[in-house]
Amino acid sequence: MARQLRMVRPNLEDLPKLELPTGYGMRTYREGDEVHWANIISDSFGGRKRTAQDTRNEITDRDVFLPDGFYFATYQGTPVGTACAWRQSVDEKDVGYVHMVGVVAEHTGHKLGKWVSLAVLCYFRDNGFKCSMLDTDDFRIPAVKTYLNLGFIPVYVEEGQRKRWQDIFQKLGLPSMSTQIANVKETLPEELWTKVSS
Repeated sequence: MARQLRMVRPNLEDLPKLELPTGYGMRTYREGDEVHWANIISDSFGGRKRTAQDTRNEITDRDVFLPDGFYFATYQGTPVGTACAWRQSVDEKDVGYVHMVGVVAEHTGHKLGKWVSLAVLCYFRDNGFKCSMLDTDDFRIPAVKTYLNLGFIPVYVEEGQRKRWQDIFQKLGLPSMSTQIANVKETLPEELWTKVSS
């Protein structure tokens, strides 16, 4: 099976200002949010209905979980969007992973995916990480556009991904980013490149 597509933000400088739309708030994890995360991810990802236990299994009970990096966009106090600051290992301090970005369908169109992802990037910056990465799917065109707008650049992590990215850029009506993609490898120290490309 083909791997997901990888995107990297080679540094955490010049992050845009976080400006939530009117009526929305942002906060981090509180005990009891497991059910909210399950609802948001079930609604935005589709597939099987997730439960609070799934949240514990996938997020909050994992040793790499960072409670203060687990963000929720709220509407009238209820979480309607989420993104999680994640690490590939407990001792990872350089490369932050933007994990499980989701927004409930009735609140799409307000750029909440952008804002929760940006909150995670700010968390990484403020905690001394050097760069950030994420994985996404070919069909998540609006999400890919959001990540590009946040300064993420594709990297090829297996054969065939160049063509997949060309198709995505065509759908977005954007020129290929081959120069920027090549530059990611040149600008990152080798140890970071190894982490983001494996």
